[in-house]
Amino acid sequence: MKDYLIIAKIGGAHGVRGEVRITPLTDDVRRFRQLKECMILDEKEQLKAEKKVVSARLDDNHTLLKFEDVCDRDEAAKWNGFFVAVSREHAVKLPEGRFFIADLIGLTVVDSARGELGVIKEIINHGASDIIIVRRKGKNELLIPYLKSIVTNVSLEEGKMEVTLPEGLYEIYE
Repeated sequence: MKDYLIIAKIGGAHGVRGEVRITPLTDDVRRFRQLKECMILDEKEQLKAEKKVVSARLDDNHTLLKFEDVCDRDEAAKWNGFFVAVSREHAVKLPEGRFFIADLIGLTVVDSARGELGVIKEIINHGASDIIIVRRKGKNELLIPYLKSIVTNVSLEEGKMEVTLPEGLYEIYE
């Protein structure tokens, strides 16, 4: 398990005062208002800088961050495409039964009727619910809605997610 969580991707400069536009990778954009410090990672998740956050605001369709030492548009543009991460100790505390997506990636998915299905490759938000993308050896990926009626247990310690697939879902991918 990584000791940090990626919470956003920087999409470029905003305005002339050094703000950056970000794409949140978290389900609650209001969390950025409490953000005081963060790490900037490149596409390989290598640490490039540690930054203090001076301000965060929601502007119509954008979430904007202002870092302490970024004062103009040119400096802000240098961070385009990088990721914003926080250490686990500064991460939002989740309620019982909720998990960070990063912690679910790589878990083995086990169906109550069919046994091991594969490994979680990705989880995407699809409006009404999140979708679990399961990579299977030699077969098409399996897409499973992340619903309480389907996901019966998650054990990070054991590295597995237990599911009970609804009738017909598995057969669609065979």
